[in-house]
Amino acid sequence: MDPFHDYYGIPWWVLLGLWSFIAIGLHVYQVGFIVKLIRLGKDDDRFNSWKQRMKEFLTDWLGQRKVVEDKLAGYAHALIFWGFLMLVSDVIDLGTGGLFAELLEKIYLANIWNLIVDIGYTMAGIGILFALYRRLIVKPEKLKGASMEGVLILFAILGIVLTAFIVEAGYMLGEEENHLNYWEPVGVLFAKQMDSIDTETLGIIIDVSYWIHMILIGGFLIEIPQTKHSHLIGTIPNVMFQDHNAMGTMNPMQTDENDVAVKTDDLDFDNLTLGVNKFEDFTWRQLSDGWACTACARCQDVCPAYNSGKTLNPMQIIMDVKNYGKEHGSLLLAGEEPEETIVDRFTPDAIWACTTCYACVDACPVHIEHVPKLTDTRRHLVMEASEFPEELQNLFNNLERNSNPWGMGAHTRADWAEGLDLKIGEPAEYLFYVGCAGSFDDRNKKVSRATAKLLKEAGVDFSILGEMEMCNGDPARRAGNEFLFQMMAEMNVDNMNSLGTLKVITACPHCFHTIGKEYEKFGGKYEVYHHSQVLNDLRQKGKLKINNFEDKVTFHDPCYLGRIGGETEAPREALGGDLIEMERHGEKSFCCGGGGARIWMEEDADKRVNEIRAKEASKTGADCVAVGCPFCMTMMSDGLKEIGDVKPVKDISEIMLENLNTEEA
Repeated sequence: MDPFHDYYGIPWWVLLGLWSFIAIGLHVYQVGFIVKLIRLGKDDDRFNSWKQRMKEFLTDWLGQRKVVEDKLAGYAHALIFWGFLMLVSDVIDLGTGGLFAELLEKIYLANIWNLIVDIGYTMAGIGILFALYRRLIVKPEKLKGASMEGVLILFAILGIVLTAFIVEAGYMLGEEENHLNYWEPVGVLFAKQMDSIDTETLGIIIDVSYWIHMILIGGFLIEIPQTKHSHLIGTIPNVMFQDHNAMGTMNPMQTDENDVAVKTDDLDFDNLTLGVNKFEDFTWRQLSDGWACTACARCQDVCPAYNSGKTLNPMQIIMDVKNYGKEHGSLLLAGEEPEETIVDRFTPDAIWACTTCYACVDACPVHIEHVPKLTDTRRHLVMEASEFPEELQNLFNNLERNSNPWGMGAHTRADWAEGLDLKIGEPAEYLFYVGCAGSFDDRNKKVSRATAKLLKEAGVDFSILGEMEMCNGDPARRAGNEFLFQMMAEMNVDNMNSLGTLKVITACPHCFHTIGKEYEKFGGKYEVYHHSQVLNDLRQKGKLKINNFEDKVTFHDPCYLGRIGGETEAPREALGGDLIEMERHGEKSFCCGGGGARIWMEEDADKRVNEIRAKEASKTGADCVAVGCPFCMTMMSDGLKEIGDVKPVKDISEIMLENLNTEEA
């Protein structure tokens, strides 16, 4: 018994053809509108490394690798996704009146196809039930207050699944005898339950189910481009064309044909866009993010700004890009500028709240790039609009005049090394790039001395730049002052290259990242090591004899070392002993709140990121908090003080020096 017959004298295929024309036509029109909007974006060459991109497509899109990191919601989504991939062919079969099944019958694939489709519908059904359970019963905090759109869509998909099984069962039930196909096990279960229904009623049930099935599918096609389900389309280019640059690297203002930064003196100001304030200032790939977002809220769950009560919500930033395009699309496509700017939509408060920790980017299952949108709008606010937090003016002035955030004289940069008998400005195997905090901040000077003493103890040949050393430029760059960063980077590269040393050691993850991953486009290609990597190597080789510490220690992973830098093991191995891990650690560590130039900005007393992290450290019951970053040293020390915890915060090098065994030396 099937639904493929005339209805009131009209052939079924005419009715279906009319509905398909409407549904597919509206779908194509809307997708075309979206594509036109995305194409307004600037060029971004992501059309390389095709072998790697195809692998990522198979693992991240087809395999749902990052989706299933969230166990309940992730696997529910994956089951629905995989189920739908398996049942797409059934839609073709139902749309052609069974012709597809007849074709497969001729090549002896009908049975295995029937089984695959049955499994697909079953997987989708199970996934939907899990998703409904999560939304209606578990109700996680981030879903409270959410619209009913998601629930209604889930019920609609459940309707597609159930009606498919009813139609499938109808094929097996004849007016005179039944033909149960056990290659469709769920269909058989439905058929057995429906077998007792009289023929006339059964025919009505099957006809109604078929048309509900096709109407829901057509409706879903119409709905997809209008809602968050646009991710069904948008995730394909997002996954395929994800960023292959090292995480956290920012692009220069202009690059030449070799993708090297154009020198400051040679910049083409007539064709230079200073950051982002217009929709079309974004690249096409930045714009496509808006239609790839699944609204899973994983980014907001891990965002330190959002979690501390600030106005920034990284998911909303992505939604803002999409909604801005939808609301102003007609004007944008006509080449006109809406009165509202991108900065207006994001709001300055949200833009300046970002710590650039990249937790949002790391958490996103579809490779959305949140942070560059915020740093690009900062560039506009600083370099073109001159609208930025007042305290940053002092930072910029100090960096420009004295090349350090405190405005200290360059002649005092090596004072921390007094009495250590270090090489200064001389060729050596390694350059110890001390950084501003390690040179001028009293607390972090102790870290520089501890690191230098350990390197000398192990017989490492190293030198420091002394007065020649400048700030690496990270605070200026993350704060949006790209001009200032580029000038500092070019001068720093000249100074470092003049020394002839290509191996660099630094105790600052921001120096580690900027010099190691961003200076190359400015002519500086170096092997850069975080001091924990070198000290760990020396310990493992027996050049440093370190006793295991007796205190209970927890280690706070700096964002620019762990998540962004990809190094989580060296600090732990360098410390040795048994560490007490915080709940969020390693690449999933929580930010201290100091990155993105936030350490130089004022913060409301009730919205401090460092206090959240300090409470997590305090909760471990450790005697000491170990860090590997000068920003983290300051932020964790202040945070613990604010919550009334007196435990000390020490750098890895300091703990190692305290436990150095010099008996065999």
